[in-house]
Amino acid sequence: MTQNIPEAGRLPDAAPANWVDLYAPPNWRPFLRLARIDRPIGWWLLFLPCWWSAALAAIAVYRAGPNLLHILLFLVGAISMRAAGCVYNDIIDRDLDKQVARTRDRPLASGIVSVRAALILLCGLALTGLLVLLSLNSFTIWLGLASLVPIAIYPFMKRITSWPQAVLGLAFAWGGLVGWSALTSSLDLAPILVYIAAVFWTIGYDTIYAIQDFDDDSIAGIRSTPRLFGEATKKMVTLFYVLTIFCLSAAYQLVNCGPLAWIGLLAFCLHLGWQIHQIDLRKPQIALKLFRSNRDAGLIIALSLSLDPLSRLL
Repeated sequence: MTQNIPEAGRLPDAAPANWVDLYAPPNWRPFLRLARIDRPIGWWLLFLPCWWSAALAAIAVYRAGPNLLHILLFLVGAISMRAAGCVYNDIIDRDLDKQVARTRDRPLASGIVSVRAALILLCGLALTGLLVLLSLNSFTIWLGLASLVPIAIYPFMKRITSWPQAVLGLAFAWGGLVGWSALTSSLDLAPILVYIAAVFWTIGYDTIYAIQDFDDDSIAGIRSTPRLFGEATKKMVTLFYVLTIFCLSAAYQLVNCGPLAWIGLLAFCLHLGWQIHQIDLRKPQIALKLFRSNRDAGLIIALSLSLDPLSRLL
């Protein structure tokens, strides 16, 4: 399943002192790295719009909070489907990854894991995600299956458009629809606004992430929003983050959110403002820190929405 090549070192964008590098059996590490288990930020960012939407739906139907079983299922689904997406992406991008300093040591690009082994892993992860989806209502099953379209086309976008971050947003924000439909078996304007907000949020934070590869992408011919925006990158991220806040505010108004939700939205806004202030194309080492900080930003929204029903009792 793996070639007899010495194990590559910890990848540069892996979380410091992650459990894969510290505790996982050596033979497992290439596969866990291929699935990005050593980089949990990805599944957090996929999971959080699900949580936002589920919590907003609970407010809309006057529940005391989001359905905890649904939250658990979304978490398992986000981990498995983010891992599946990463494996699929690396299979498609293995030749491009060899040309970028940050990605040349990935298991497929470096030859540590074979394509055949990666395909087997991909099938197992996709099956896990499908089992999670099948535990939800039929409307949500069909809605979830529709997300495969942006997932399938995303790896090819960096070759043909300067907006791969937008296509990633279409995929990563899908939970903004699914969280609501899992509870209501339907959609409404509020979850659509959450979805659009999450799309803009994703474009913003992934633009920040792509700053790391600005020079290498130029050499390899990989297209991205930072390359498109250039010196206007900070202004464009500001625009996307403002649109995120605007869409979330409109969704909050539609379901009549309470004060705790609005306080959380204000804190989220301040966090995004801090990120914008820190952006510097000449300091790509800061980009990864800012990108990872979006887990905390997203958690502010998720927790404040989840606890908001309590504020109605005060």
